[in-house]
Amino acid sequence: MFIDRAGWLWIVPLALLRPCGLLAQDQQAQNVAVQMRHVDFHVDSTIVLHIDYLRGELQPTSPQHSPYFDDKLSFTLAIDSARIGITPRGLSDLLNRYTFAYPGSPLRRLTISIEKGRIKQQGTMRGISFTTLSDLTLTPKGELRLHPTSIKAAGMGVGGLMKFLGLHLANLVKLRGNSGVRIEKNDFFLSPAELLPPPTVKGRVGAVEVSDSEIVQVFQSPDSEAVRPLVVPDPKAHNYMFYRGGVLRFGKLTMHDTDLLILDAEPEDPFDFFLDQYNAQLVAGYSKNTPDHGLIVMMPDYKRTPPLPGKARSSPR
Repeated sequence: MFIDRAGWLWIVPLALLRPCGLLAQDQQAQNVAVQMRHVDFHVDSTIVLHIDYLRGELQPTSPQHSPYFDDKLSFTLAIDSARIGITPRGLSDLLNRYTFAYPGSPLRRLTISIEKGRIKQQGTMRGISFTTLSDLTLTPKGELRLHPTSIKAAGMGVGGLMKFLGLHLANLVKLRGNSGVRIEKNDFFLSPAELLPPPTVKGRVGAVEVSDSEIVQVFQSPDSEAVRPLVVPDPKAHNYMFYRGGVLRFGKLTMHDTDLLILDAEPEDPFDFFLDQYNAQLVAGYSKNTPDHGLIVMMPDYKRTPPLPGKARSSPR
């Protein structure tokens, strides 16, 4: 096909006028496959999810916008399979800072610990101190069920009295909806994915394990066929995050047919990563291109990363 010079003069301005940051009208944002190994993924500066393995996708929350690292509301992390642990201290902070941090919450100052495989909860319920000792099991829906075997209030056993009066914790504690926690009779039910702040996480927990140091959730795909592992560009990679396919944005960069491998610069321990501070980790590291136009980024652990200068740190996202 032949286009004369006048034709080119029309085509160039039209191309420049296409909206930046948006996909073309006839395209929709695609999912970005993700795989992680040995990653300490920060929820905030102190709450950490210990990801031994994860396979899933970043699913855009809008059909017109691709997943964007700088906007945690732009995507959902859909987990197909994973093994993720959290310490009792981390779970305590998660419940206090996010789940029960709303005005008028009946539960305050919660502390979670593990005693001989059981979950011990301490805190205040409408201003009264309480302690429960619970068995942790998994429901067929993938919820964590805490069934109290002992309930004390102000240091006194009240389980028998509540039973005598026909009372349950559900009568005494009214929770705000959509918090990832509900109560039936005396049992607490936790939906692990719903407990977390953005980005939204979805997935089904198929098993739970309790050790002296952490609670481990094993996510399993509802499909009978397991999702195949991704082939990582560096076969020697030990601690990493790998993103493949679709469009992924971070900072001022947009990666089409995403092929991004983020490696731990100090592989002696798990990769300490904080999405809120990824730019500081990126600046402190280095990157290289692969022969097939992929990108490999070497990052230091978050705890070893110097902060960005004030202007860069406070720039809008």
